[in-house]
Amino acid sequence: MTAPLRVRQTPPRMAAIWCPDWPVTAARAEHGLFGDPPVAVFTANRVVACSQSARNHGIKRGLRRREAQSRCPDLIVLARNEAAEARAFEPVISAIEAIAPGVEVDRPGLAAIGIGGPTRYFGGETAVLHALSRAIGTHTDNVLIGVADGAFAAEQAARHGTLVPAGTSPAFLAQLPIDTLDEPELVDLLTRLGIRTLGAFAALPAADVHARFGPAGAWAHRQAGGVDARPIAARRPPVEFEVTVEFDPPLDRVDSIAFSARGAVEQFILDLADHGLACTCFELISATDRGEESVRRWRHAGILSAIDVTDRIRWQLEGWLNRAAGEPNAPTGPITSLQLVPVDTVPTGSHQRALWGADGAADERAHRALARVATLLGHGSVATPVVSGGRSPAQRTKLIPWGDDRPDGSHDELARRPWPGRLPSPAPSVILDPPQPVEVRDGTGHDVLVTERGALPNPPVHLVLETGRTSTVTAWAGPWPVDERWWDCQARQQLARLQLVDGSGRAYLVCYRLTDRRWYLEGIYD
Repeated sequence: MTAPLRVRQTPPRMAAIWCPDWPVTAARAEHGLFGDPPVAVFTANRVVACSQSARNHGIKRGLRRREAQSRCPDLIVLARNEAAEARAFEPVISAIEAIAPGVEVDRPGLAAIGIGGPTRYFGGETAVLHALSRAIGTHTDNVLIGVADGAFAAEQAARHGTLVPAGTSPAFLAQLPIDTLDEPELVDLLTRLGIRTLGAFAALPAADVHARFGPAGAWAHRQAGGVDARPIAARRPPVEFEVTVEFDPPLDRVDSIAFSARGAVEQFILDLADHGLACTCFELISATDRGEESVRRWRHAGILSAIDVTDRIRWQLEGWLNRAAGEPNAPTGPITSLQLVPVDTVPTGSHQRALWGADGAADERAHRALARVATLLGHGSVATPVVSGGRSPAQRTKLIPWGDDRPDGSHDELARRPWPGRLPSPAPSVILDPPQPVEVRDGTGHDVLVTERGALPNPPVHLVLETGRTSTVTAWAGPWPVDERWWDCQARQQLARLQLVDGSGRAYLVCYRLTDRRWYLEGIYD
């Protein structure tokens, strides 16, 4: 029989340690880069992190590589290495553990600790912050520490590098923008409803929020109101949910260990699900044949799937097994066992993400399928499209690796801007990348030209596709001329777009580039 659920009324005081742009820091260390050159880390040909000097040139998350390099020709392009990020963060975690045990790692670059015990030991929260800064400062100078009531408020305090006095976390959170919440769909809806800050969202009645937005909205509402970001129904599950994996013979390769532990990890998640529970935080204990141990707590913003748990096993082992000889707690032998201990769990329905009253089962199945594909093919192989700003359909579509946060919270605002030269709705259902060369001819069989002023002397009559098929144009609209970034010789675009409809009723979006005086097929309307 399980213990009754305990509801925490007062959020605990927590300290969050955040290392901004940690993928950049780890990539610099891996490639031996010094100073502050403009650096960007890429996954699937898109920026996932960049240095401050790169941001000064207009680089930001989500940009394509070509666009980023056009904005900053001196940009240093590096591929993301999540294993290297975990290895580089390992000394930081060890330094935090020297101050307070029980470090909870959200991801490489972000960790948190309960500050109650260290405060009594060091004589105050400010003293704890100084102790953490001194301990971490020997490993990296790129760190921000914040203290607040609850994990969510502490993370936001760390991003602002501040200590929020006890009891004032709701007031601190109230001034933050609504896109601070890690719920893109909910944030988009709240923004369209005119809610711009966490305070405005927290002011809504909790019962009405739950009735309108479901459990996901209620979860976000508690965060916005300064309630502990950990689930209210969180508890330490019974010991029968702990899983131990023995390796005989012992293993010293991370990929072999992760593969061997995969079945146990899936059983770990299924055992919890059979009891109506989902894990949000677990403790991973790895041991060698020499008796050495590495213990870490891993927390997830949502609920942990088998893929999430396996990823964190890789991260922890990459950091531990690659310690140099002589470093504190460096392993001297292969791994003999792994132990998974669930720390915090929630009922399986308390964090479902369906906003419109469904049970979320279809979303969960889709999430598992896409997560499995991403694991097999690599990070960035599965992407989610979001609407952003731009004039062409390709510019207005941004692809984000599955499971990643949005590059920034400004995409919706960018999409609503006027964008002179933008095509009217609807957008093409198929976008060609790269565009295909085509021919647009007039009634005499000559190529249709577009003047420098965006005029069309002769109307289009025939469209010749790359396959050689010729279609008769029965209707057309445009042109929509675009002359952008005229001050940049490399990035300047001078073109005009047309919408064409052929005799079969199929519509096309074609583009005439004045630089090479050729037509290209950009999209198809199905």
